[in-house]
Amino acid sequence: MTMMNVHFFENTIGQTGNGAVSQPARAQAGPILQPDRNCWRVIPADKASVLVDGASYFTHLEAALRRAERSILIIGWDFDGSIRLRPDADPEDSPPLGPLLCSLVEERPELEVRILVWSIAVVHAPGAPGPLIFGAEWQEHPRLHLRLDKHHPLYAAHHQKIVTIDDNLAFVGGMDLTVERWDTRDHACDDPHRVRQDGTAYDPVHDVQMAVSGPAARSVSELAYERWKIATGEELSLSQPAKSDLWPSELTPQFTNAPVAIARTYPAWGEHKAAQEAMALNIDALAAAKKSIYIEAQYMTAPCIGDVLEQHLANPDGPEIIIIQTHESHGWAEQRVMGTNRDRLIRRLRKADRYDRLRAYYPVVPTKDGECQVLIHSKLIIVDDDFLRVGSSNMNNRSIGLDTECDLAIEACNDEIRKTIAHLRNDLLAEHLATSVDSFNSAVSEGGGSLIAAIERLNTCDRRLRTFDAMFDEGPMEPALGTGLLDPLEPFEPLWFLKRMSE
Repeated sequence: MTMMNVHFFENTIGQTGNGAVSQPARAQAGPILQPDRNCWRVIPADKASVLVDGASYFTHLEAALRRAERSILIIGWDFDGSIRLRPDADPEDSPPLGPLLCSLVEERPELEVRILVWSIAVVHAPGAPGPLIFGAEWQEHPRLHLRLDKHHPLYAAHHQKIVTIDDNLAFVGGMDLTVERWDTRDHACDDPHRVRQDGTAYDPVHDVQMAVSGPAARSVSELAYERWKIATGEELSLSQPAKSDLWPSELTPQFTNAPVAIARTYPAWGEHKAAQEAMALNIDALAAAKKSIYIEAQYMTAPCIGDVLEQHLANPDGPEIIIIQTHESHGWAEQRVMGTNRDRLIRRLRKADRYDRLRAYYPVVPTKDGECQVLIHSKLIIVDDDFLRVGSSNMNNRSIGLDTECDLAIEACNDEIRKTIAHLRNDLLAEHLATSVDSFNSAVSEGGGSLIAAIERLNTCDRRLRTFDAMFDEGPMEPALGTGLLDPLEPFEPLWFLKRMSE
């Protein structure tokens, strides 16, 4: 990166009044993953897989929960015990999640279940608030504990989506165990199982989660236990390694004995220091791209992300950049900041795209009368065939230093991992284009290795990728007025003037 971008990165997520630490973007040479800089640690996973869309994640999660022996820890932005993890199965085989957890505790005398939910979920998230505030019948067991996480700054969100089982299997990504998250890879507008409890349908939704086992899972448990301690005061210890293999029998591992990085975002709050590893990892990974960048993002508005991508687009030898985002924003604040700033960033990147290497899309699926949009809820980056990041952090300001986040990343250290990363990227694009991964691979080969050429060749079905209007229209490119208030970089300090007077 140029010095302009290094300074921007430092000024944006760097030294702040609440103790956040700045780090310039990494040099291009050497591995991307650097513990204590852009990740907490890098540790091997015995097995790892990326689970695409809710039906896959929830099915394998249910199988893993049923194997738990000692501990289940669920940490989320939201939680709703009324959901069924397999709504397409018989209710006797797949009961609501809350009663399922209660039955597991009743069957196994050594099993403890803990659930930690962002406190403001009771008024902000889509799940039912009553059971979170007042409890529910399924919570009435001494070894099943549900707590609200109140330890966060004003306007900050606890945004991690983590499940750990017996400290030997962990799931991390973009999906909470709540309503309006389940969907299949078909994303059919008329899927009879994608409905709310009142029977009304919700829009198709696309997301990803990563499963890891072994030492990587134990590290995720360690991170989750630390969050539980911060929120509740209770200190938990890692259990002995599991005697049985908890990996779901129907889930084929995509990676074996692969190094996995864990990257965090914590705001500085009280006695706890800030961690800004996740955004540093995003910046470093994107800066390292040579051939391609593939992004799936619910929100991508952060100017520091734009800096890196803008530089690549101005470089005659830079990578192709494919961005798939949510199109429709819900609620005034989301439309005012996330939707508006998304379009402004797209315009900025389009202006820098001197060599026609940028595409910004949103996916649609056909209906009887036209089409409906697919909500992109995933937070995924794939760089070349070398780097994969899945997690909870969006590429907006608040995910830099305000919210609490957790991401996992894999950097290729051999050809087998490179092939797996490339296959995953192409498989995701094939899903959005309603084609097979083999057909997409063939189109890439026939297009001289260009992902964009393959997309444009195959983007002809009713289920397709549509280009954002901001790729064509004129308009402002700078962040919208009010961004600092509605999408802040760091915690608010209402009494900041008193602090300054005492310095």
